[in-house]
Amino acid sequence: MAEVLQKNGVSAPRARWKHLDKILTRPGPFTDEDWVPGEDVIEGLSRTKILVIGAGGLGCEILKSLALSGFKDIHVIDMDTIDVSNLNRQFLFRHSDVGQPKATIAAKFVERRVPGVKITPFVGKIQDKDEDYYRQFTMVVCGLDSIEARRWINSTLVDMVDEDDPDSLKPLIDGGTEGFKGQARVILPTMTSCIECQLDMHAPRAAVPLCTLATIPRQPQHCIEWAHIIKWEEERKDVTLDTDDPEHITWLYQKALSRAKEFNIEGVTYSMTQGVVKNIIPAIASTNAIVAASCCNEAFKIATNTNPPLGLPGGNNYMMYSGDDSIYTYTFEHLKKDDCPVCGNVAKKLEVNGDMTLESFLESMAEKPEAQLKKPSIRSEEKTLYYQSPPSLEEQTRPNLKKELSELLENGEEVVVTDPAFQISFKFKLLFK
Repeated sequence: MAEVLQKNGVSAPRARWKHLDKILTRPGPFTDEDWVPGEDVIEGLSRTKILVIGAGGLGCEILKSLALSGFKDIHVIDMDTIDVSNLNRQFLFRHSDVGQPKATIAAKFVERRVPGVKITPFVGKIQDKDEDYYRQFTMVVCGLDSIEARRWINSTLVDMVDEDDPDSLKPLIDGGTEGFKGQARVILPTMTSCIECQLDMHAPRAAVPLCTLATIPRQPQHCIEWAHIIKWEEERKDVTLDTDDPEHITWLYQKALSRAKEFNIEGVTYSMTQGVVKNIIPAIASTNAIVAASCCNEAFKIATNTNPPLGLPGGNNYMMYSGDDSIYTYTFEHLKKDDCPVCGNVAKKLEVNGDMTLESFLESMAEKPEAQLKKPSIRSEEKTLYYQSPPSLEEQTRPNLKKELSELLENGEEVVVTDPAFQISFKFKLLFK
C-alpha cells in the first residue's frame, strides 16, 4: 500500500485505515464490472476534498466518521461558539473549550486523534463564501439544524451546475435529526429531487393564535408562549429578552407556571420553558451517530464507487430513521418536482380567493409548507407589487398591500415571490376561485 506508518520502529501498512483494504482492494457484489480496485481507488479517496457544513451534534459525528473512513482533506464551516449545554452530546468539545469557535476546536481535536488527516476550519456563515469556494470540493455534507441554511446551500449548488462542465455538479449529502428520528439524503443538483422539492416534508411549526394564548390556553406550551409574548412585553418591555440568561428564563418559567395553575394545566417545567422560548429541538447522541454514519457511508460510496449510493437518478435518494419504538429505517425515492422554484422550470398553480388582500397572500407564504417565506416580496410580469427593500421602494409599493388580488392581477397571471434569506424565486400561477 502507498501509505506506511511507523510502529515501534517497524513499518506497518496502513495501520489506521487497514480495515478499508478489504473493500478497496478487491471487487465486491455491488461493484461495476469495469471498476478497478487497488492503489488508484485508495489514493483517490485520500485526495477527495470534502466540505462539512456544521460542527454541532451531527457535525462532530460526521467529522469523526469521515476521518476514520479514509478522507484526509476535510473542510468545515460553522459560525457558532461552544456552550456548556453542548458538552453532553458534542463529544469533540471539553469544558475548557467553552466560548471557542466550534469549527476550530473540532478540527484540532480530530486532527490530533487521527494523524494524517487535515481539517481546515472556517468560522462564519456559509453565505460568506462565494461559488468559487464551493467549486473546489468534490461533495458537500450538511449537518445543519437550520432549514434556511439548507435551502441556501441547495440553491447555490443548483445554480453552480454547468451542463458543459461535469465537475460543476457537487453532490449534496444532507443529514438531520430530531429526538429519536432522523434522515439522510443524497441530492445530485439539477438531476434529482433537491431540498426545495422536499421542503413540504419539513412543515413549519404551527402558529398558535394570540387569542388562544391570551384567553383560553390548553397546553403548557401555551402558558409559556403567553409569558414570552404577552407578559414580558407588559411588565419588562424595557429589558431585552436574553434567552441565554438564566434569570430571564426563570422569570418566564414562574409566570408560565402561575398561568398554568390558574387554568389547571400540568407540565410546565424550566427545561420546557427554555426549549419553547429558544425553539430547541431535542438532540440525542445515538441518533446523531446513526444519521452521521449513514451520511458518511454515502460519501464513501460516491468517492470510491464501491457500492451504488443513494441519489442515483431513478433510484432511492432518501433514508428515514426512527428509533423511538425499536429501530426502523425506510428508504425511498423522493421525486423531482417540475414546479420546484430551484431546480424546476414550471410555475406552480395556486388557487386563491380573488378578494384576498395582497398582505394576506404574502402572510400565507410563511405558512405554506412548500414556501415558508419570512419576508416575501412579489412582482408580476408587468409590475412590482410589493418589495420589502429598499425602504423607498417598500414605501412606494406599500399601498398595494391593502388591495385585493383581483384588483392587481388577472386570473391566471404568473407572479414571482422572493425572500432575501434565500436565493430562490417562487413562480406561482394564481387561479382565482
